[in-house]
Amino acid sequence: MEICKGYAGVEHELSRGEVDKPISDFNVTALCVCFFSFHQSESLVVCDVDEDLVKKLKEFRFRKETNNAAIVMKIDKDKQLVILEEEHEDISPDDLKDELPERQPRYPFNNYKYQHDDGRVSYPLCFIFSSPVGCRPEQQMMYAGSKNKLVHTVQLSKVFEIRNTEDLTEEWLREKLGFFG
Repeated sequence: MEICKGYAGVEHELSRGEVDKPISDFNVTALCVCFFSFHQSESLVVCDVDEDLVKKLKEFRFRKETNNAAIVMKIDKDKQLVILEEEHEDISPDDLKDELPERQPRYPFNNYKYQHDDGRVSYPLCFIFSSPVGCRPEQQMMYAGSKNKLVHTVQLSKVFEIRNTEDLTEEWLREKLGFFG
């Protein structure tokens, strides 16, 4: 509810021409979802997750390999279903960004070999919501509205968002993972 109050304030500022800088990336998803549900609640599409994809993601969580790997997911608009788009082995975050469309949202799920500062190695599973600037608003809303259901279905804890595919770098991911210790 607090987000919607925030949206109303932004909407008021926009209508009066009082906003002189872009809305922060952090709030874009919340504002899209809030705007869509606030003004057109019957149109908000929250897609289901394909059962085969759920199985694939659970297998991916418990993989034995120690290399970087990723699964990229997309929404099948006609079926209103989150589906597997492609799988990658031995892929760095820098290479993964090249696999993501520049103007369409995607859900990359990354198993990343993370070397901690103290020498330990871990393999965190990172869910990244890629919603590039310039996407069609209906696509952004469909992906933003379905993100939480996907995260909940697969029980993910390291969830990040990028608004520009160029931001997905090894340095960016290490910085985000540093927060988790």
